[in-house]
Amino acid sequence: MDETDWFVQARFGMFIHFGLYSLLERGEWVWNREQIPPDEYRPLAKRFNPVKFDADKVCDLAVRAGMRYLVFTTMHHEGYRMYPSALTDFCSERDLVGELVAAARQRGLRIGLYHSLNSWCGRPDAVAALEDKQAYQVFIRNTFDRIRELVTRYNPIDVLWYDGWWPFDAKGWRGEEMNAMVRQIQPRILFNGRNGLPGDFGTPEGHATAPKPWRPWEACMTLNDSWGFHRGDHNWKSPAAVIDLLQACAAGRGNLLLNIGPRGDGSIPEQSVRVLEQVGDWLRVNGECIYDMDQFTFGMYEREGSRSDWSHHGQFTAKGNSLYWLIRRWCGENPTFAGLECRVNAATLLATKQKVAFKQTDGRVQLSGLPVNPPDPYCTVIRFDCDKPPSLYLTGGMRVPRVAHPHYDPCPSDIQH
Repeated sequence: MDETDWFVQARFGMFIHFGLYSLLERGEWVWNREQIPPDEYRPLAKRFNPVKFDADKVCDLAVRAGMRYLVFTTMHHEGYRMYPSALTDFCSERDLVGELVAAARQRGLRIGLYHSLNSWCGRPDAVAALEDKQAYQVFIRNTFDRIRELVTRYNPIDVLWYDGWWPFDAKGWRGEEMNAMVRQIQPRILFNGRNGLPGDFGTPEGHATAPKPWRPWEACMTLNDSWGFHRGDHNWKSPAAVIDLLQACAAGRGNLLLNIGPRGDGSIPEQSVRVLEQVGDWLRVNGECIYDMDQFTFGMYEREGSRSDWSHHGQFTAKGNSLYWLIRRWCGENPTFAGLECRVNAATLLATKQKVAFKQTDGRVQLSGLPVNPPDPYCTVIRFDCDKPPSLYLTGGMRVPRVAHPHYDPCPSDIQH
């Protein structure tokens, strides 16, 4: 079994951005963006007392949402560590990381630890390290010491999620040596590609686009427009929008890593809970069209940065001989699509598990006898059992082959937050 197999099949994960910045309620970059003096920011550590942070409740929410792994910010760019550290007093006395790791393990969830390579409170910091060779040696040694302490303290974990790689490349971060050090402590750990090396998977940010050529990947996305809690950000994604993202990830054999940003007291915004629970309810009925899919990027195509919907009504995923039509725009009793290059043996409405009448003329499939109103309020799914692995011929002469087990070549193509 390849070490990345669990990751490729995970499909849905929870990102958790939580730190001192959560107290200020203006996002995770507040220290930098507002140029808050260090002697004003650092005292926040004495106020940080997240009495409402409950690792069991966080993991229970992830399970209810249909998520299979979590990634937690052990230290963001601000430099505050969310666990007791022997290397600094700018850290939590309460072991928030340990609590979450234990709770995840009890529920069979995989666990990843986010750790910023950069540190705005570092002495020296990355800017000094860039300008002075002696400062660079101290900075890199401090970075290695932090990472070594983290992966020794929490062993085993499943993913080390690097971030904050500026201003160095892989050579500047001594990335090969860094990964080798970690793998000596935890041989089965996976790395993302944010220390300048490709890593074991890609992390496109803010979009759900599979890498070309394909490699294991996850789209890291916010549930509103902020990573860390922002009291003024109410632009919450709807359950339907999250389902759209899950479909795009499933069709590209990637994962959706969806962020929640707890408040400074550790509580999770009610909107986050509500959306995740509604998505989880949908997945309990329709999850077979999302989990463990083959690569099947037919439903949408990209041209000059735009995305267009070929079916007009929804998108597709596929596995084996089954084609799934995720209908987001319900059009009544007789939804129709065209271009199918195989024969349909049966059609099933997942919401009720009932067979659906259909007529197929060449590549055109027309359903009948369905309700006037959508059976599912967010996205109705119909499964077509075909005589062979399905493929679609798209209007305009465009054909995209389905790839069940793609090969990949590592290539870094990520941005960061």
